[in-house]
Amino acid sequence: MAEYGKKGIVSFDMDMTLLNHEDWKIPDSTLLALDRLRDRYYIVIATGRDMDARYSAGLTEQVKPDGVIHLNGTKVTVGEKLIYEHRMEQRLVERLLRFTEGKDFAMGVSAGAEDYYMNPEYVTRHDMIRWKQSDRCFRDPWKLLDMPVRTMAYIGKEPGTRLVEKAFPELRLPMFSNMEGADVIERCVSKADGLLRLCEYFHVLPERTVAFGDSMNDYEMIRVAGIGVAMGNGRDELKKAADYVTAPIGADGVWKACVHLGLFQG
Repeated sequence: MAEYGKKGIVSFDMDMTLLNHEDWKIPDSTLLALDRLRDRYYIVIATGRDMDARYSAGLTEQVKPDGVIHLNGTKVTVGEKLIYEHRMEQRLVERLLRFTEGKDFAMGVSAGAEDYYMNPEYVTRHDMIRWKQSDRCFRDPWKLLDMPVRTMAYIGKEPGTRLVEKAFPELRLPMFSNMEGADVIERCVSKADGLLRLCEYFHVLPERTVAFGDSMNDYEMIRVAGIGVAMGNGRDELKKAADYVTAPIGADGVWKACVHLGLFQG
């Protein structure tokens, strides 16, 4: 599937790497960088989001990726083609929902226009603090047992994530950079796995990849990429693992890293 002249893959996390939560826009300098990179590299989105979901509407069209690593590597697509999918076992979803009942955090899934969360009041509280409104369409979370679940979302503070990880050693809950929630991911999958699958699909050597990220769900991808770039607004642990730390998203971090690394040249 390799195109003549493509030098490799440049992969980007979405939230607070491409999409600035200060104004919910992709910075103009980042869009310009993507256009400059497009002729030389495959552009990949690697995110905890499902980019096919309602809450991601319009973002894919702005980025125009060659491939997408959705939901922390549990779904990988090239255009309309699904090249990999991993789903949680129903029994694990059931155990997680029962464990979450009565706790001071929420856990669940947003699917399409509907939200399936245990303890949904914590999702509403999070929305009100963050956006001053909440327009969720909450449904019975037990319906998740009859739905495909790839990853789940945790809404709450960090102590709760350690509680979940202790009870479920097969899971990891990397916190978002804003420390207000986490992805709930099986240890057998990661964005790094998704990147390697796209390397195979596009016939690109892993050392010819560059990966940008800001949160701990980017950690494995930053480590496995030929060059790992941490955003200046990212977690300190991620910065320590990166090959290069660029400026924050709001200070043209993506553009500045591309210039520093010479990605626009040749």
